[in-house]
Amino acid sequence: MKNYFSSDFKLGVLGGGQLGRMLLAETQKYDIYTAILDASPEAPCAQICNEFHVGNLLDFDAVYNFGKLVDVLTIEIEHVNIDALYQLEKEGLKIYPQPSVIEIIQHKGKQKDFFVENNIPTSPHQRFATKSELITAFEKNKFQIPFVWKSAQFGYDGTGVKVVRTEKDVQNLADTDCIIEELIPFKNELAVIVARNFDEEIKTYPVVEMEFHPEANQVEYVICPARIDASVATKAREIALKVAESFQHVGLLAVELFQTENDEILVNEVAPRTHNSGHYSIEASYTNQFEQHLRTVLNLPLGNTDSKVAGIMVNLVGEEDFSGDVVYENIEKVLQIDGVTPHIYGKKTTKPFRKMGHVTIVNTDIDKARKMAQKVKETIRVISK
Repeated sequence: MKNYFSSDFKLGVLGGGQLGRMLLAETQKYDIYTAILDASPEAPCAQICNEFHVGNLLDFDAVYNFGKLVDVLTIEIEHVNIDALYQLEKEGLKIYPQPSVIEIIQHKGKQKDFFVENNIPTSPHQRFATKSELITAFEKNKFQIPFVWKSAQFGYDGTGVKVVRTEKDVQNLADTDCIIEELIPFKNELAVIVARNFDEEIKTYPVVEMEFHPEANQVEYVICPARIDASVATKAREIALKVAESFQHVGLLAVELFQTENDEILVNEVAPRTHNSGHYSIEASYTNQFEQHLRTVLNLPLGNTDSKVAGIMVNLVGEEDFSGDVVYENIEKVLQIDGVTPHIYGKKTTKPFRKMGHVTIVNTDIDKARKMAQKVKETIRVISK
């Protein structure tokens, strides 16, 4: 095995946001030298990695030249130049997750087609290259409202996703490559993170339950373990494993799921990286998702994915009417509550619904933890000066 620790080995990460920042806590724990590429000199990782490079992740030359400097390359965001990754892979660079996996997942149409081809349960969908194609199909009754519209690329945190309920909504859609899906009535939105290394060792984290903000379409609470029947949890983990086996990916795969009214499990979408639904694991799990990500991409033995304690994560997002230099109001009040740990992402300016941090609440009793999470949500405010 290569010596990654306190050595001249260099791990490259495409993306310097909060996921990269939390990964750096683990590379520092293991003394692994880390280089980061991000478009913003103010990125959350900029001040705390060993080496920081400014460059556009969608630019071939920026990604290619950065890849030539490192021994293993990984990502913290999937919106990266895929041609550069294929070229680097051809030249012998180890890239995890593999470019072939990232290419499918970064395009929602290809991702949905992949689910269908691999008999992975998912909601029915159609793909359209343009808005006029979609409107023509709609006028010919090829599908009915309501439906879910998703931009095929570059959507994140609820942007690029719309529930279309009226004919006027159809006319107001963006003119872009997109997919539409049947609107599925569901009981719960769930997620499972799967870890898989090069030796094909594979593990799943417990099923989590996600509660969403009704306007921003962002996750407000992640609850682990999900408050569902054991049989439903088993089914969710089995389907997440099937997705990971189908991709044959190396790294983490976050599988977002719907639990329907009759307890079917459908795959909504996947992310080939650490994920918001796994942040609780920093405080609540034996091996948090960021350490596990490192273990997968370096082909180390995988850690224990069990939880030590129930965990709930609350996202801290910028309040609606505030933009500018950030202020975390009442943070000292939430620090008075037992089992509360804030994580601040290092973004100096806030804007409405921008992810600025999260708070984890741990307790042996999931219902108590949920009540505490509500209190945290109501107390702390992300505003501007």
